[in-house]
Amino acid sequence: MNKKLPLVAFFTFLIFHLFNANAQSLSATVIDSVSQQPIPFATIQIKDKGVITNEEGKFNFFLNETITESDSLTISSIGYKTLSKPIAEFTTTKIVLAPKSIELREVIVSNKNYTADEIMDFVEDNLEKNYTNNLTKKRLFHRSSYFDRWTKSNFKVKKSSIDVLNQQFIDSIISTVPKNDAYYQELVGDLYGNYDKESQKLDLLKASKLYDKNTTLNQEKMEEKFNSILKENVKPGSYFKIKSGLLSFKIDAEEVNELFKEDVDSTDVAALNAELEKKKKDKEERQKNFASWKRNNLGSILNGLPTQDGSDLNFILKSRKYNYTLNEFTYLGDDAVYVISFKPDGSADFEGTLYINADDFAVIQIDYSNVKPVSKFSLLGISTNKYLSKGKIIYNKSANGHYSLHYYESEIGERFGIKRPLKIFEKNRIVKGRNKQNELSGDMDFVFINVVKNEIIVFESENISQATFDGFTENNTILPIYMPKYDPTFWEGYAIMEPNKAIKEFTATSSE
Repeated sequence: MNKKLPLVAFFTFLIFHLFNANAQSLSATVIDSVSQQPIPFATIQIKDKGVITNEEGKFNFFLNETITESDSLTISSIGYKTLSKPIAEFTTTKIVLAPKSIELREVIVSNKNYTADEIMDFVEDNLEKNYTNNLTKKRLFHRSSYFDRWTKSNFKVKKSSIDVLNQQFIDSIISTVPKNDAYYQELVGDLYGNYDKESQKLDLLKASKLYDKNTTLNQEKMEEKFNSILKENVKPGSYFKIKSGLLSFKIDAEEVNELFKEDVDSTDVAALNAELEKKKKDKEERQKNFASWKRNNLGSILNGLPTQDGSDLNFILKSRKYNYTLNEFTYLGDDAVYVISFKPDGSADFEGTLYINADDFAVIQIDYSNVKPVSKFSLLGISTNKYLSKGKIIYNKSANGHYSLHYYESEIGERFGIKRPLKIFEKNRIVKGRNKQNELSGDMDFVFINVVKNEIIVFESENISQATFDGFTENNTILPIYMPKYDPTFWEGYAIMEPNKAIKEFTATSSE
């Protein structure tokens, strides 16, 4: 006798098999059952693999062939009841978590009623036990977001012996620089090593870059125009002397001669082959440099975690510089958690909140932000100000009881300013007569703001031996693939952190 499949079960079956037939991914938004607001940075776990929701509460979980519809998907976040049920039962794009009530008596009965300072002493005493520096292989996703903004860009021409290099032309050059610009870079790879910056190896798997290439093209066209002016007015054999007040430096004739290089003759086979070989070597060098740059970047981030010696984020290891307050207790799953806020006691830079496991005194989450500029410099009209430094760090506990990085987010903002006179002289020892040929002088007043945001999520981490680490050789041939707009299919087959709305809606003005 044929049994009729219940409608809900049928659609559950259909949805799950559609996931397996296509991209094998599960996408949803995690929300608060009371406020109906998204829950950012919630952990999504299946077996030994995990992702995290973005600031909009969204996640995308890649389901590989080792995952079945009966496997449980577990969602947890500090202050909420953990939700765990088979994947097949998740049939909507919204997943609701309920706040978890706090039974203070349970915490106090099982743990002495410690002060905030006593808890921080236990945290420091247990650092070596809770966080090891073992060699691991980490599958991770890294997103870097760069935001540039010019708040002032003025150059007042005082003197120019080249007629076309006048105020109007200088203003036109400045106008080609975008007042606001964004650049996004993403990669997936395996990072071998520990938390020491010098002990890292990176196996790049895929990378992308998302920005508006049209702004670069506009600047290149203006640069070509500027170079053509120099070619017409600057004599071969010349060099430039650049002065700004007491500061000066020289651009040699050899560098100036680069302006006068002709394009390769398309009928000259030997020259063309040489040019192609040079381009090939340049690409290989770019690949090598990109991988090295990202490896060093990741190594610096891991080495700078607040649980590491010498970290600038010193609110754990330099506790004497901070005042701590025990605010409340909460839960992460079934684990009781101390919530401790910290503020500077004197000259320290940061304030924020620490979430500490009440049983083993491990810091499982950190939210921090600076209370004053982290660094400042101002001399002779040149100034820098690191006015912003904030972030979030989440640790995961592994089966062996040790904690390791699960999610990292930091946002660094710096302001750069220069307000100085500028003189550029063309000089030539070959031309008979006066040594000085041309001059451009004026006053510059520029203010530039740069904000860099880094996000790292570690999906899987496994211990490796010294022999495995030593035996792995980097062979990176990956360069980031350019995208003029966000492409949701680019990362199919890879686990990543779901992009936010700004990235999804980014579109370049030109797709060239």
